[in-house]
Amino acid sequence: MMGSVRIIFEPHSVTTMQFIVSSTALLRQLQAISGVLNSSNTLPILDNFLFDLSPGKAAISASDIETTMTTVMDVTTEETGAVAIPAKMLLDILKTFEELPLTFKIDPKTCAVELTSEAGKYKLAGANADEFPRTPQIEDSALVSLKADVLADAVSRTLFAAGSSDLRPVMSGILFELRQDHLSFVATDAHRLVRYARTDATAAENAEMIVPRKPLNLLKNTLNFADDVEVAFNDSNAHFKYGEMDVVCRLIEGNYPNYRAVIPKDNPNCMTIDRKDFLRSIRRVSIFANRTTHQVRLALQGSELVISAEDADFANEASERLTCSYKGEDMAIGFNSRFLMDMLNNLDTEQVTLELSAPSSAGIIRPAGGGEGEDILMLVMPVMLND
Repeated sequence: MMGSVRIIFEPHSVTTMQFIVSSTALLRQLQAISGVLNSSNTLPILDNFLFDLSPGKAAISASDIETTMTTVMDVTTEETGAVAIPAKMLLDILKTFEELPLTFKIDPKTCAVELTSEAGKYKLAGANADEFPRTPQIEDSALVSLKADVLADAVSRTLFAAGSSDLRPVMSGILFELRQDHLSFVATDAHRLVRYARTDATAAENAEMIVPRKPLNLLKNTLNFADDVEVAFNDSNAHFKYGEMDVVCRLIEGNYPNYRAVIPKDNPNCMTIDRKDFLRSIRRVSIFANRTTHQVRLALQGSELVISAEDADFANEASERLTCSYKGEDMAIGFNSRFLMDMLNNLDTEQVTLELSAPSSAGIIRPAGGGEGEDILMLVMPVMLND
């Protein structure tokens, strides 16, 4: 926990430390933070959960050094102290129990952990809590308060479009643009871009930060535990506090690309179409697309859209016709079908619009009639057509 004081046991301070906890409640909390754990760690201590006890409470942390996630839960204890307990073994044994009280006894000298249930006793080799990495203190921080559902929507709508290349780390997370009149969340991998903006949420001061993928996934999966999120951040770290959860992560350093420069300003050609029909058609036709480019061809004329794909190497091809509302010049343009499907899957409106300027320029997908105070822009770069 941010700001908490960790007290490490002295060998002669107490003979044993003990706490009692519900098996299912503990499993639920450990599963919530277990996403931080890596399958392989350079530091063995990172294979453990840190249990930090105070009267009536346990603050439990998992860390990979870059990101630390902490949850606080009620336990029965009057003790104060800390111990690291092997994560995988503890999770495995907890999954086998029905709801029942578990008693943990820890030897502060050897860090040995004895777990007692009504069925039997189980011993684990714990580790000294002092070896667990310290959570960085965020000094000279900016502060912003967000609604948990707004942040959850922002992450869900954008994270799929973030890059994964180690060569361009600034594009592997989400850019948070905090403004006094709106908030924007941006992700791009240079082939597609998503900007999710809220005009009904603001920050006290203008600020920006780039948050990595891993802590964002952790947030997305646990934000339903809270109503509000308090965010404190400086140039190097951010701290998200919500409900009984804390996520502290290292921010991505560097300048985010000037994404506004790639968004076409003039898009006179606009199609409006049923989102689910569009998605289903692309999904079917893309089965026949080239396995390298995943290209589908969109041909627009009047109130008709023809979606087609072919793989000349295997003599595969498919096409479908859909009715749409289209204003603009007749046009044929190619896109990566996977990118289109990702975008359509991350929208929930009945209809979407596709704005186009030219076959060589990016297309812009927007929800038709989105939520109040919400502005979603999804940009996808074209794939050059063979013909």
